[in-house]
Amino acid sequence: MSDWVEIDGAQGEGGGQILRTSLSLAAVTGKAVRISNVRANRKNPGLSNQHLAAVRAVARICGGEVSGDKIGSRVVELSPRAVRGPSAGSGSGRTAWLFDVAAERGSAGSVGLVLQTVLPPLLMAGGSWEVEVHGGTNVPWSPCVEYLEHVFAPCLAWMGASVELERPRAGFYPAGGGVVKCRAELDGPLAPMRAINRGRVINALAHSVVSDRLPEHIGPRQVKGCIDALRSDGAEVGLVGDLDEHVASAGPGTCVTAAVWFEHGFGGASALGEKGVPAEKIGAQAGRALAKFLRSGAAIDEHLSDQILLYAAMADGASEWTTPAVTTHLETNAEVIRAFLPAEIGWEKMDEEKWIVRVEPGARDASDDEGVNDDG
Repeated sequence: MSDWVEIDGAQGEGGGQILRTSLSLAAVTGKAVRISNVRANRKNPGLSNQHLAAVRAVARICGGEVSGDKIGSRVVELSPRAVRGPSAGSGSGRTAWLFDVAAERGSAGSVGLVLQTVLPPLLMAGGSWEVEVHGGTNVPWSPCVEYLEHVFAPCLAWMGASVELERPRAGFYPAGGGVVKCRAELDGPLAPMRAINRGRVINALAHSVVSDRLPEHIGPRQVKGCIDALRSDGAEVGLVGDLDEHVASAGPGTCVTAAVWFEHGFGGASALGEKGVPAEKIGAQAGRALAKFLRSGAAIDEHLSDQILLYAAMADGASEWTTPAVTTHLETNAEVIRAFLPAEIGWEKMDEEKWIVRVEPGARDASDDEGVNDDG
C-alpha cells in the first residue's frame, strides 16, 4: 500500500466534491486516503446519504477497507485494493454494480454524483462495466441525468471513453426513487481534451422530462419556453431539436435541459420545475443559461470544465480548453487532484468572457497501477 494522502475537506469550497474526487483518485492510484472535515462548509456538515453511498460504492469496487462510513461522519478513511467486478462468469462480457443512495434511509440524493465518483476508477481499470444507481435523477445542486447524457458523456466520448445512460424511472426531489443504468468502457488511454476554439454549432437540443403524475402538456411547454428563450436572446445555435418525455416516477416533478454540441466543445444547462411556476418559465431558465454560455465564446461550459478536470489529469497528453469561468469548485478540485497525481493544472483569463484551463498530467508512478488492475 502506498503512503496515505491527507485531505482537508474544509479547503476551498469545502463541499462534497472534495470527498468524491479523493475517493475516485484513491481507487485509481491505490493510495490510501484520509479525508477530514468532510463538507465542513455546508449547513449540515459530514456525510449525507449521497456522500455515504459514494463512499461505500468506491470501497466496494476497489475491495477497500473503509472507516467513517456513516451518516454525519466528518472523517472518512479508505485503504483501496484493485478494482474488480462484483462477480465472475456473468456471460455478458460486462460486470455489473448496484448502488442505492437510499439504502441507509429514504433519500433523493443524486445518482449523478455517485456515478461520477465510481466512473473514474472503473474506466481506468479498463474493460466494460455496468452500473445501476437508485436515487434522485433530477434534484437540486447536482447534474441531472439528461445533462450527463447530452453533455458529460459526449465529452468523455471525445476523450475515448464510452458512457451510455438509460433512465427506466425518474427520481425527482423529494421522493427520489429513480433508476439509472450506465454502461461504461475504455479501451486504451484517455485522449487529452483540446478545445480552445469551439468551431461551429453541430446541434442543439431541448430535453424536457415530466413525471407521469403530472399533465402531459407541461413537457412541450417547457421545450417551447427553452427554445423561445434561446432564439429571443439572439443565440446562434443552428439546428434545435427537442425531446419530450412523460416518465414513470415515485413523485411529481419536472426538468428541462438545454444542450449544445460544437465541432470542438460541449455545453448545457438545466432547470428544475417549481410549484406555481409556469412550465414556459422553467424552460426559459435553461434556455437563458445556455444562451449566456454561447455568448461567452468558450468551448466547454463551467460545470463541465470542473467535471472533466480529473479525466484530463489522467489523460495521455496535455489538455487545454476555454470556459466562461473558473469556479471555486474547479480550483478546489485542482488542489485535490494535485495531492494524488503529478499533474500541473493552471488557468488564465483570456478576455472578459472566458478563461483557458491547461492540464499537464506528468509521469505517473508505477506503483499507481496497483489501484486500477482487474486481474484476480
